[in-house]
Amino acid sequence: MPFTQLGLNSQLVANLKQISYQQPTPIQSKAIPAIFKGRDLLAVAETGTGKTASFVLPILNQLMKGQTQKRKRVRGLILVPTRELANQVEQSIQSYAKNTSLTSLAMYGGVESQTQKKALIDGCDILVATPGRLLDMYTQRAVYFEEIEFLVLDEADRMLDMGFIEDINKIIDKLPLERQNLLFSATLSKKVKALAKTAIQNPIEINTTPKQKSIQIEQWLTTVDKDKKSALLSHLIQQNQWQQALIFIETKQGAAKLVSQLEKRDIKADCIHSGKSQLIREQILADFKAGRIQYLIATGVAARGLDIQGLELVINYDLPFPAENYVHRIGRTGRAGQKGQAISLVSKDDFKNLCMIESLVGHLIERRVIEGFEPKKIVPISVLNFVPKHKRNTAESQNKATSQKANNHINKKPRSEAKANAAKEKNTKKATDDLNPWNL
Repeated sequence: MPFTQLGLNSQLVANLKQISYQQPTPIQSKAIPAIFKGRDLLAVAETGTGKTASFVLPILNQLMKGQTQKRKRVRGLILVPTRELANQVEQSIQSYAKNTSLTSLAMYGGVESQTQKKALIDGCDILVATPGRLLDMYTQRAVYFEEIEFLVLDEADRMLDMGFIEDINKIIDKLPLERQNLLFSATLSKKVKALAKTAIQNPIEINTTPKQKSIQIEQWLTTVDKDKKSALLSHLIQQNQWQQALIFIETKQGAAKLVSQLEKRDIKADCIHSGKSQLIREQILADFKAGRIQYLIATGVAARGLDIQGLELVINYDLPFPAENYVHRIGRTGRAGQKGQAISLVSKDDFKNLCMIESLVGHLIERRVIEGFEPKKIVPISVLNFVPKHKRNTAESQNKATSQKANNHINKKPRSEAKANAAKEKNTKKATDDLNPWNL
């Protein structure tokens, strides 16, 4: 189905043609007609599938029908988790809305607020914002919500992981009741479902996530002792001579240390993390996109919302937590149907995270042995449908208590026999613990 058959304004279709959009992606072909029905939407779609256009285009189409205000008020509000994503979405809006009277702005923290306040004086049709900065601007009466017709929660799962739930709820409470709500998420976690119950009403539900993401992305891991990870990473880089790679690490201290370790082995790299200013981060990212930086090391927070065209390789130096972040990380490669590769360096300390990740994706990730880096601390084979110990213990204790009450009621045994059984249970538990040295 071409864009011309989706009911879009002819100017929007012309703009899409100018930026070489040939055919709608699956999420676009499903979401655009659904949004035109005027109902709320709950859409599960991975990054790199064209989801931004799937909500921006129908919003632009509807806003073009009514341009009567002299001073523009925000009519479309798009909430995003990071400043990087805010900029990317706003740039997309500008491309799609070319040669129309519609305007847009991006608003986010980490930069001086006065410039953003001045930009809001003339108003805009669509505002893309991070929740914290938006609330700050609302408190200062720099932005008004009375005219909002559309609310988009983009990458909702990421916003929840970053702790934005209170800010999101505060914003929703201040919006007009008559509005259309669109929630987009890469995963459908319990947190996302809970947010959907409060933020959207009787939604149309769309899920375009393939059951096996490995169809597009080759995923494999190698086990290694934690103190050998940097040496292994250097070995893999020197052996494979990859053109570019995005390397994920958990802490900003670890990111800086890894850059230093790679440079000692004559591997040029740079890093982005929350400790660097927005201006420096944007420059490093621009250099990476332009190919001037070959290996970019990023913390999970700093890398959220990154959109790097043609990226073929993602490396998990550290496994992420929660497990849903693994889906976001590997989604940086293999975009728009292209092939990609995701490699994870896994130590014994990563075992629980690995179990949860493999349970989430529904299969064991292929393991490869790198000669010379075999770990002394063996990483066990994962357990699918892994349940963290604290949750399992709660369920087991409840079941055990119920069962024990029933048994006691049916057959009360002599005290001596009860003692013998207790000793037997203790020995059995010890044997079980010996078989489960990781205490999972």
